[in-house]
Amino acid sequence: MKKLTLEDVQHRFGAMPSETAVHAVGPAEFSLSDGEFLTIVGPSGCGKSTLLRLVAGLIPLRDGHISFDGASVTGPSPRRGMVFQQPALFPWLTVERNIAFGARFRSLSRSQTADVTAELISAVGLEGFEAFYPSTLSGGMQQRAALARTLAGGPDLLLLDEPFGALDQQTRAKMQVWLAGLLAERGISALLVTHDIEEAVFLSDRVLVMSDRPGRIVREIHIDLPRPCKARIRTDANFVALKAKIGAALEG
Repeated sequence: MKKLTLEDVQHRFGAMPSETAVHAVGPAEFSLSDGEFLTIVGPSGCGKSTLLRLVAGLIPLRDGHISFDGASVTGPSPRRGMVFQQPALFPWLTVERNIAFGARFRSLSRSQTADVTAELISAVGLEGFEAFYPSTLSGGMQQRAALARTLAGGPDLLLLDEPFGALDQQTRAKMQVWLAGLLAERGISALLVTHDIEEAVFLSDRVLVMSDRPGRIVREIHIDLPRPCKARIRTDANFVALKAKIGAALEG
């Protein structure tokens, strides 16, 4: 079942119509199935993040069509939860209150919100840090709190804009293992944009390769590996070969 569909999506920045408008994306077309993890890779400035924000409804769509669960995307929705590269937590709220804030769009009672918050704190491994403020947490813990806040909104699709890009390599690898297990357990679909080829192979069912600006989908690569991946698979010959295949597609 198709969860998300993009048809002839294009985007230009600048006054329209204008010769100075920057053609950033498109035409781009792809779909994402229910429960699938799809990743988009491409060179810097090719429009990956712009495409993700169009799907999130954070940028108005002028050309083409985006549908989610059969309905047109016309703006943001907690059902399409967005996680950014920087955690963007409210510094004046504790971990517990930041995560509870994510449930504000759901019709939950106070006790239900507390239950959801507690369950997510446990799921992301932040028990004992409920009363801590973001400034006292490590980068990885902040990003886990940000992800829990997004999950509190009850999304069916998680949109990930290089969520681990600001972390050191060791922490990033641990976060990838953790995220793969969490999403598999919850059956949540995901769309990730990243520069990290290894991350794309580790997390994805499919990888889409974008061209230089204006970004178009030029290659689709299926990742035939067991899900969720374990850390040790990074040295597997098939894993290494898939990395090389994506790297060659980017260079081409």
